[in-house]
Amino acid sequence: MFLARILLVILGLFFLPLGAHALWWGMREDVAANYRGADWSSAKLLPEPAAAPQAIVAIYAARVGRWRGIFAHHTWVVVKEAGSARYTRYDKVGWGSPVRTNGWAPDGRWFGNAPRPIVLIEGEAAQRLIPQIQAAVASYPYRVSGDYHAFPGPNSNTFVAHIMRSVPALSAALPPTALGKNWQPLRDIVGLTPSRTGIQISLGGYAGLTIGWIEGFEVDFLGLVAGIDIRRPALKLPGWGRIGMDPIIW
Repeated sequence: MFLARILLVILGLFFLPLGAHALWWGMREDVAANYRGADWSSAKLLPEPAAAPQAIVAIYAARVGRWRGIFAHHTWVVVKEAGSARYTRYDKVGWGSPVRTNGWAPDGRWFGNAPRPIVLIEGEAAQRLIPQIQAAVASYPYRVSGDYHAFPGPNSNTFVAHIMRSVPALSAALPPTALGKNWQPLRDIVGLTPSRTGIQISLGGYAGLTIGWIEGFEVDFLGLVAGIDIRRPALKLPGWGRIGMDPIIW
């Protein structure tokens, strides 16, 4: 009886929302069929560098391509120093150079899916953070060929979570659909959340628990996240992601 109840909870929390989102995703007609046919152009979220002399730090998230978009987002980091004539974008990908610099437009669509900002910081605060972000990119321990694992991680979202953990002043949480964000090696089962405002338990990315003021309450099962945000009231559902108030964007 106890096992049956556990299975019902898992079904209700994780697989029913995911199944509903899969049905909705399957009815969409704007999902790109392949890499070549997708739109990778700028979503025009960032100003032209010449029109924005201030420093800028941004983190974006966009749905991934084809069937994987049912349950996952890809995230990346963008910086621009004060007075710079260009943005610099950092991604962790599973093909080519594992840590890619300026592989795509800084605010570009991902497999045709428009990104949403998770973090947006401008001015002196951004300028102070940029050296810390660059150091975090350089110190990412899973940056060479063969280190990338789409599931359970480390992957693109593990990379961005590493940056956020290294620079807690970013003070934000990745979307619940950022598959791999909670991955940690088994030697680090218990630790602080990336914002350092709570505790995170990770069983190699296969299961886990997060409780933090910035991250909210999250239960992770096979990379799927269910939870709640009290600070900015919202539900977190597998597939659907965050439903409620938008997270705070600086």
